[in-house]
Amino acid sequence: MQANVNSSREDVFEHLPVSTALRKMIIPAVSSQLIVLIYNMADTFFVGQTNNPYMVAGTSLILPVFNITLCLAGLAGTGGGSLISRLLGQSREEEAKRVSAFSLYLGLAISALFAVGIALFMDPILNLLGAGENTYEYAKQYALCVIVLGGIPTVLSNVLANLIRSIGRSKEASAGIILGGLLNIALDPLFMFVLLPDGNEVLGAGIATCLSNCTAFLFFIVVLLRMGRESVVTFSPRGGWPRRASILAIFGVGIPSAVTTFLFDLDYVIIDKLMVSYNELALAAVGIVLKVERFPLNVGVGICQGMMPLVAYNYSAGNKQRMEDTIRLARRLGLIIAGISIVLYELFAVQFAHLFISDVQTVELASQFLRIRVLATPLMFLSFFTVYLFQAFGRGRISLFLGVVRWLGFNIPMLFLLNAVFGMFGIVWSQVTADTLTVILSFYVYWKYRPAVGVPQEGRM
Repeated sequence: MQANVNSSREDVFEHLPVSTALRKMIIPAVSSQLIVLIYNMADTFFVGQTNNPYMVAGTSLILPVFNITLCLAGLAGTGGGSLISRLLGQSREEEAKRVSAFSLYLGLAISALFAVGIALFMDPILNLLGAGENTYEYAKQYALCVIVLGGIPTVLSNVLANLIRSIGRSKEASAGIILGGLLNIALDPLFMFVLLPDGNEVLGAGIATCLSNCTAFLFFIVVLLRMGRESVVTFSPRGGWPRRASILAIFGVGIPSAVTTFLFDLDYVIIDKLMVSYNELALAAVGIVLKVERFPLNVGVGICQGMMPLVAYNYSAGNKQRMEDTIRLARRLGLIIAGISIVLYELFAVQFAHLFISDVQTVELASQFLRIRVLATPLMFLSFFTVYLFQAFGRGRISLFLGVVRWLGFNIPMLFLLNAVFGMFGIVWSQVTADTLTVILSFYVYWKYRPAVGVPQEGRM
């Protein structure tokens, strides 16, 4: 079993043609990203079928907090996964096992602390989020299910997906996420409209989400058991703690990943806050656009997730040609997807908006917004593509710099500036303007600071 696992890993990382290896890694990752996107919309969609605005508002209040759990998963999973690929490239399998166990227990600890914190301080947190008399109970029900009870399996399933992908097993890594997403879509209407009595639809959605994430976690446990006791990805602490430099490397990449994810969500929150100052139609229109634009962006994220282990491994192994071929092919693929999305959204903006709402005025406004926002798609891809590259290199300090400057230096200030100067459409144009600056900065940083191939970066931030 172990010999077959090692042989499969070496094929993907070393022997298969770059295009084939990249395809094996990217297709499952992209598939899981699209399922995650659909499943993230599922609760909102099904709760919306109740036509109860307080239920919709209650679940919406919890979504930013739930997204923090994904940030926590990125801290342990992205940091640990990137390092494991680099350690395997250096043929340091025992240290990779220790890093795997540490990352999993780190994910367990921080998700447990977060869940307990939410449970203990539920009332002040909900008040801070703006829960009122009509939305408080719905928000509490949803938070108890998806964060307090479901937070640990949610974080651990995402950490395991990252770690399993880091050893070249992208198919298994994505299968668990896809399983959880599809199960959630199926369980939502079952619990909301069949099993529970009327008035408990939010509770039903929360239970469905919790159960689907628990199932995904159990799926990954089965995957680990099938890979055997000698698998690199393991819960076993028998090998002891990883080296201090390895622990620093996990946090060095993981913290920037978590911070960047948080700032991405913050940017969306600010867009909503600025749009609501105009009118409800504008808020509804931009809400539709922010959902529709995620499809090509999530495909881009899947490309980056599939690419990162290959780049990290060959970077540490000193195989410069294979690493650069992987980068070029992945970048070209992402830009092609971005280009196709521009064409489709420009031609069919009205039809895409109609998928979410039938109101003529909202559709017209959303289609105008979409035709502008989609122009930023290739720029956004290049921006986070560069961040993923530096994560693959283990250069967490640089990926943190790029992420923070992108959101706090360019995107968020540009929202306020263009809103003040040009009004509602200034908000929409801010993404193109800000990410043009981000791409220029990213190219300069990559050209100046990309490390020499084969030079270990563990312990550096």
